[in-house]
Amino acid sequence: MNFHTHLFPCFIAFAFAVSFSEAAITLGSSLRASDPNQAWNSSNGDFSLSFTPLGSSSFKAGIVFTGGVPTIWSAGGGATVDASSALHFQSDGNLRLVSGSGAVVWESHTTGLGVSSAVLEDTGNLVLLNSSSQPVWSSFDHPTDTIVPSQNFTLGMVLRSGQYSFKLLDVGNITLTWNGDEGDVIYWNHGLNTSIGGTLNSPSLRLHSIGMLAVFDTRIPAGSFVAYSNDYAENAETTFRFLKLTSDGNLEIHSVVRGSGSETTGWEAVSDRCQIFGFCGELSICSYNDRSPICNCPSANFEPFDSNDWKKGCKRKLDLGNCSNGINMLPLENTKLLQYPWNFTGIQQYSMQISGCQSNCRQSAACDSSTAPSDGSGFCYYIPSGFIRGYQSPALPSTSFLKVCGDVDLNQLESSDVSRPGDKVKVWVLAVVVLVTLFAMIAFEAGLWWWCCRHTSNFGGMSSQYTLLEYASGAPVQFSYKELHRVTNGFKDKLGAGGFGAVYKGVLTNRTVVAVKQLEGIEQGEKQFRMEVATISSTHHLNLVRLVGFCSEGRRRLLVYELMKNGSLDGLIFKGEEGQSGKFLSWEDQTNHKRFSLWAYEEFEKGNLIEIVDKRLVDQEIDMDQVSRVVQVSFWCIQEQPSQRPTMGKVVQMIDGVIDIERPPAPKVTSMVSTSGTTSTYISSNLSNFSTTPTTETPASFSSSHAALDMTPGGSKIEKTSSSLLQSRYD
Repeated sequence: MNFHTHLFPCFIAFAFAVSFSEAAITLGSSLRASDPNQAWNSSNGDFSLSFTPLGSSSFKAGIVFTGGVPTIWSAGGGATVDASSALHFQSDGNLRLVSGSGAVVWESHTTGLGVSSAVLEDTGNLVLLNSSSQPVWSSFDHPTDTIVPSQNFTLGMVLRSGQYSFKLLDVGNITLTWNGDEGDVIYWNHGLNTSIGGTLNSPSLRLHSIGMLAVFDTRIPAGSFVAYSNDYAENAETTFRFLKLTSDGNLEIHSVVRGSGSETTGWEAVSDRCQIFGFCGELSICSYNDRSPICNCPSANFEPFDSNDWKKGCKRKLDLGNCSNGINMLPLENTKLLQYPWNFTGIQQYSMQISGCQSNCRQSAACDSSTAPSDGSGFCYYIPSGFIRGYQSPALPSTSFLKVCGDVDLNQLESSDVSRPGDKVKVWVLAVVVLVTLFAMIAFEAGLWWWCCRHTSNFGGMSSQYTLLEYASGAPVQFSYKELHRVTNGFKDKLGAGGFGAVYKGVLTNRTVVAVKQLEGIEQGEKQFRMEVATISSTHHLNLVRLVGFCSEGRRRLLVYELMKNGSLDGLIFKGEEGQSGKFLSWEDQTNHKRFSLWAYEEFEKGNLIEIVDKRLVDQEIDMDQVSRVVQVSFWCIQEQPSQRPTMGKVVQMIDGVIDIERPPAPKVTSMVSTSGTTSTYISSNLSNFSTTPTTETPASFSSSHAALDMTPGGSKIEKTSSSLLQSRYD
């Protein structure tokens, strides 16, 4: 018994020593690109450090997940080396990658720091250790283009891929940047989803193994979530997830099922890759073919530098500096042009028609291209020479013009693929087969559509526009009145009513619960109404309900919102017994709310806007012009009459400074009389239009300084009204 008791610990110690020796890397060890079987492995076998072939004679040294996909770290940032290259763990403790010629490609710079061994941990972290087994250098502290679970991405660390980089800022923001020779362009900036502002103590970005990406700090111990992978928490034990900065400049969460050898993308920072700066290179146009972005030269007046690498962009066939055939302007419909360096002082803005935007740029030596937005603004932007790229989409309301030498050739460049003469018959037969098949499919779908229209009541479906709801990217869906009548069960379940109409509960066929608002007393035209819908649908905020769709048939105007699961706001601000809504605020609560509006207006009249700003923000940099705009807009939004309040579209324009803001009138002062006959004055607004109830005494908190205000005898009862036609609050 004693023998076995002593033997078991010895066996465990021996097994541990064997396991450690298999994972340990000793000084003087080397890996050679010519021997693909050489590798330094983790003890669990999930990761290995080895040379990965990139072609017949090129390799890179890096840490790979089981199966060779993906590479989570690479020596020298993915530097390409030849077959005679080697990775040496030198006797002085330095890890060095050398080419076949003996040139140093990369090294860890750990010479003389007491490094005595190395180990590839089960997390994929390569660690150089001293004699006390303390880490001296690690691959997690020197990432290349990938972050894995258990890895902390902190201040000062950078992911790089080509000309792109990814950083974590001291305020908690994470950014994607295009790094050019003359400066950097930040094209994606994600802020914290918290109310905490200012510099953080020690922020770090972490990817959880289940697919959750978040920023942590001592000030936000619970973390600020950035993104979730589409396969969040699925098959956590068999799926390896990682965050990668791709070669085209996007930040993505990838997943690999163990043993599959293939990757899937679960999240990407920039969903529209044409919005990634420099995606297609200089003088090239980014557009979409089906669902994939493609890069093309603007026309046959241009040619690519390298048809195999569109990052190099295009060039003019005839240079403008030596043009003897006359300079003309190439029109590019639904296209906007961007310039690098990001020098807005070089871009000149004028007010003129599209024709003038084209002709004036052609005559100006300082103008290389111009863009005229078709948004009714009448602006024209002159763009000087430099790094110019374009983005083309049917949804872009703008026309751009690009200078070319000689006649404008609107034809796109032909494909470089050349068919053999013997293939022409095969191509012709294939074209006929495709056309016949396509015609048959169109005929079938037309018949199916006709049948569905004839049997709508039995079919129970929605319109073809609504069937795309689940696949839409946030655009509002247009419903018919008949559809919404069926969704709401004949407008049966009424949720509430406001100044612009009643709100009803509805359930879509995909079981999404919505709130349908019937607008009343609206004198908008069709075009103005649709512009309002487009404005509010493009406004996204954590505290705003989303506009799902709308209906506009004749004089019928309806809005479809997502339903607030926790109830309406009035259920919280109109307090009643046992938390029930329908009651109203106490005299003290009402007075405090109403006094604030009057006090704020008085401070605004005095020019003391800083007094209205939250005291916690006073020490920070504040844009007082923006504060002034927001305060003035707020006074317009609390006008008693709905007709005096601005629409949401106008609110956005006023806050953005697109249109001037007229000086708002003072909040209306009304009076209420308690049962004891005491008269109290309050401010009437959409934030405080509460029906009155008798009280026994005047609240002591009411300031006597308001006694000089005009008062009307008797009590009053004012209906609650909503603040805007297209406000996000629909109760």
